[in-house]
Amino acid sequence: MKLHSIDITYTTRNEGYSGILPLSYELFGLPLGSAPVVLVNHALTGNSTVCGALGWWNQLIGARKCIDTEKYTILAFNIPGNGYDGFKIDTPEAFTVYDVSKIFLLGIERLNIKKVHTVIGGSLGGSIAWQMAALRPELFENIIPIATDWKSTDWVLANCRIQKQILEHSSDPLGDARIHAMTLYRAPKSLTHKFHRSINDTLQIPNVESWLLHHSAALKKRFKVSAYVLMNHLLTTINITKDTGDFLASVKKIQGNVLLVGVDSDLFFTNSEIEETYNSYKTIKKNVQYKTIESIHGHDAFLMEFDQLAAILQPVFQINNTTNELNTSRKNKKSECLIN
Repeated sequence: MKLHSIDITYTTRNEGYSGILPLSYELFGLPLGSAPVVLVNHALTGNSTVCGALGWWNQLIGARKCIDTEKYTILAFNIPGNGYDGFKIDTPEAFTVYDVSKIFLLGIERLNIKKVHTVIGGSLGGSIAWQMAALRPELFENIIPIATDWKSTDWVLANCRIQKQILEHSSDPLGDARIHAMTLYRAPKSLTHKFHRSINDTLQIPNVESWLLHHSAALKKRFKVSAYVLMNHLLTTINITKDTGDFLASVKKIQGNVLLVGVDSDLFFTNSEIEETYNSYKTIKKNVQYKTIESIHGHDAFLMEFDQLAAILQPVFQINNTTNELNTSRKNKKSECLIN
């Protein structure tokens, strides 16, 4: 991991925070300025390490993989306050997805990137991609929100409220919140397929319970309660129509190709909402597509069904030098690739 950082002076939209934020990021693949840029936005407990040995999307991003680090520059920011760089936000409710998107766009500007080949992200990261595209409709050649939508539905808001209650009242807030969240990120058939009502011989409890406890303990080793509080709050603020009050009015100026990817068994950002978004958007935009990952695994399928996802994404990441504009404002000779 080689973290870079940019100091960003920022005041949140609600003026609840004003100051200097460290915006940390990682680069992978070809040197910045020599190849098309792919911006990868992480999800709730993710971070900027998107590929390499410890990368959370390393089956999708890497040398000669779907998003090829031998052809692209991969850029990934950390959401300020996610704790990966040690920075903590004491006023989490001052921030929204709108603010995070503005901060990311300021980072892109500071890096002198004039055009982004693709912005892509799953779950919260995909919602940030939606907001970034609405704010800078000319910047991105491709926008790919996966297992997410442009809004926090009532269902999302309800479950985030449950998470907030757990975080505020549990004696083990992070662990208990994670246990609840895992039942949303997976689907009933996924758990049946994995466990078949089997018993853990050591603990003498159902294996599904020991699995939940494992994920609870694992998250506590790498995440802080303050970061989780922030991320859960951000999920409640997804709404690209805050300025216009209307979805089509908010997205009509987006110039790039839009590829919406849902998961048929998703219990969090339900596929029906994503399909509804597509059906609305296609009435005013020709270069919008909608694809579905077919899986028993629910929301987490975007982190599991790599063959399907790679097949869906492959046409976007076929290099065509006559159409893809390179960011030639920077001329770094040394590669930032972290792939061995």
